[in-house]
Amino acid sequence: MEIDNTTLEDLSVFHPEEDLSLFDKYDHTRTSGGRDMLRRLFVRPLKSTESIRETQEILKTIAKHHDEWPQRISNGSIMMLHKFFETAVDAIPGHPSGTDAYLYKFLHGPDYGLVKFSAGHAFDFVTGMQQITEMLLKEDCPPLLEKNLRRAQDILNKPHLEEIAGYEKAEELSIRKMLAFASFVRYHFKNLLFELIDIYSLLDAWYAMSVAVERDNLVFPEFVESTSPVLQLNGLYHPLLRQPVPYNIELNENKNFLFLTGANMAGKSTFIKSVGVAIYLAHLGMGVPANSMKLTLFDGLITNINVKDNIVKGESYFYSEVTRVKNTVLKVTDGRKWMVLIDELFKGTNIQDAMKCSTAVINGLVRVKDSFFVLSTHLYEISEDLKQHKNIDFRYFETEVKGDKLEFSYHLKEGVSNDRLGYFILKSEKVIDLLENI
Repeated sequence: MEIDNTTLEDLSVFHPEEDLSLFDKYDHTRTSGGRDMLRRLFVRPLKSTESIRETQEILKTIAKHHDEWPQRISNGSIMMLHKFFETAVDAIPGHPSGTDAYLYKFLHGPDYGLVKFSAGHAFDFVTGMQQITEMLLKEDCPPLLEKNLRRAQDILNKPHLEEIAGYEKAEELSIRKMLAFASFVRYHFKNLLFELIDIYSLLDAWYAMSVAVERDNLVFPEFVESTSPVLQLNGLYHPLLRQPVPYNIELNENKNFLFLTGANMAGKSTFIKSVGVAIYLAHLGMGVPANSMKLTLFDGLITNINVKDNIVKGESYFYSEVTRVKNTVLKVTDGRKWMVLIDELFKGTNIQDAMKCSTAVINGLVRVKDSFFVLSTHLYEISEDLKQHKNIDFRYFETEVKGDKLEFSYHLKEGVSNDRLGYFILKSEKVIDLLENI
């Protein structure tokens, strides 16, 4: 599924503040290489239902073995292995006798300490990878997972690694066997070891995704084959909220445009982002924050939520909005299936101009039948002219005024809201009083 950096930013996939980032929420990797691989997976949603379903099966397979996952492989171990190859040491004997081993220990004391320490980390990594291959290589192993595990198994089936076979800990190795193992790793196993580390990084990323699905009670979506786009979500919620209110949403070929209204703070933006996050996670092969989800494969996901001006280019906020809308139109008219999420069109101009521009854009987008659109706006007045379009589903978030307080149910209802409570909020927050006392 095609996705750009603006959409990734709009959906808070990555964010400097960890508690505001989907990536950091779901990052359960154990190594920096795994984290880098997870980031690569997160910026490249999958493009076929086959690859999505296979990733789902991989995560389900790994989920059966969370409690057995080798703890001996750590980020510190892998960092130490890199250091081992980067640090100069006196030549390590490959086939030392008992006497040669002890002579190396006493005559090359400082180097011996580094060699022994590095050999211990290499031991932990190699035996950990052996445990993973034995644990996951079963009859029901998904093909892509099996391919990587078979390659790891080929690398691990080296005669020289028999020196450590049968040992639980590196400390159990004699000095002679430890030096022979360290010599093999340093002089004959470097490239293969780094390939093995790359395989583990991918396994680590899948492990993190699998743990996230389990810990956050995410549900694997069902992808269906259809010439027309389909989206059904029950119990959808935003995963970064502590106490989310669930939504139900259904879009199809007859109702492919959701027109969303409601007051400030009523929940429009959160709803739109929730839909986007679910679509995005589904195309990663992960579970989604919902009770159930059924959808077709989307070719792309594009958002228009947090538009920014560009001081360097001299582009105003409104011009940036127009540019984003233009880009959206060019994409959704290419015959592919797109999910388009728009939060408050044309905030950068006056209300009359915004109404005219918004109406023009919506009247054009409703003619696109092979994509889905979710659009929120404060401009409820334009809804009357839009009711001629049978494929628009009008929904709103209700707000109740009780005394001097607002109450938000965050429940999605049928119809159009004409709530405008900006001045009420300004007054309830005592801003009017402060201004009057200047």
